[in-house]
Amino acid sequence: MESKLIVIAIGGNSLIEDAKHVTVESQYEAARKTAAHIARLVKDGHRVVIAHGNGPQVGYILLRAEHSTDILHSVPLDSCVADTQGAIGYQLQMALDNEFEKAGLKNKVATIVTQVEVANDDPSFNNPSKPIGSFMSEEIAKERMEKNGWVCKEDSGRGWRRVVASPKPKAIVEIETVKILGDNGITVIAAGGGGIPVVRNEDGSLKGKEAVIDKDLAAALMAKQLGADLFVISTAVEKVCLNFGKPNQKTLNTISTKEAKQYIDEGHFAPGSMLPKVQAIVDFVESTGNMGLITDPANLYDALHGDQGTKIIK
Repeated sequence: MESKLIVIAIGGNSLIEDAKHVTVESQYEAARKTAAHIARLVKDGHRVVIAHGNGPQVGYILLRAEHSTDILHSVPLDSCVADTQGAIGYQLQMALDNEFEKAGLKNKVATIVTQVEVANDDPSFNNPSKPIGSFMSEEIAKERMEKNGWVCKEDSGRGWRRVVASPKPKAIVEIETVKILGDNGITVIAAGGGGIPVVRNEDGSLKGKEAVIDKDLAAALMAKQLGADLFVISTAVEKVCLNFGKPNQKTLNTISTKEAKQYIDEGHFAPGSMLPKVQAIVDFVESTGNMGLITDPANLYDALHGDQGTKIIK
């Protein structure tokens, strides 16, 4: 396969392989496994830009803040996103550096603390829907809602999670920086956690906004602005499925954007789970005419050459 510019979005949950072991060391090990597959792509001559999720990691920061309210100030969500961009970026940088070294590559890696502009009047601020943090029982969720003023919702039968505003990304503020680094052969980590949400004031200045941007939609926007040849969303399953978890479950190999939108309308994909991933891929494919791919980390490399993963074409 000829050299391509590939944007890969990695889920924040994919860095947590065992919910009972969520140490920094265990998250690094998960990052290392993903980095090993990305290193194979780089060794083949592809240029790679990586985005990542941060839902569970932001949840941990907020939980620490909650337990220290008597001695420390609270941390707004935009700052939490910035914190996780640095921490997860560091883990991915180290993992990629080490995998490049093993593969005999001299490639360099850089993490960009990335702001993403949103509209101040985005309707999501009146209808929080983006899950963040770890799963909890209904009892604990109701306690958090009453005590902390959280909005919590049940998430696809997997438990309850806190939900926050998730405005639509309008622009990647640091997109030119990402382009310059990528054009010079640097593997870039950017728009982590969907980017730090900021709004632009009337005088042109930027201001942080308490929200969490969907990382798949932000990654799709970045992929479009970079002119990527391929947009990949790495998630917990190898392929997208219809009737997921039911006796008549069916895996999807290659589908068109028209088919994908039909399945969306039929309600096959859960909000806050597979739905935004498919929507982000469809947006990218329809805008660029290039291919989108959804698969798990273990099949990242082989999916480009074989039948692994779900490919979406125009």
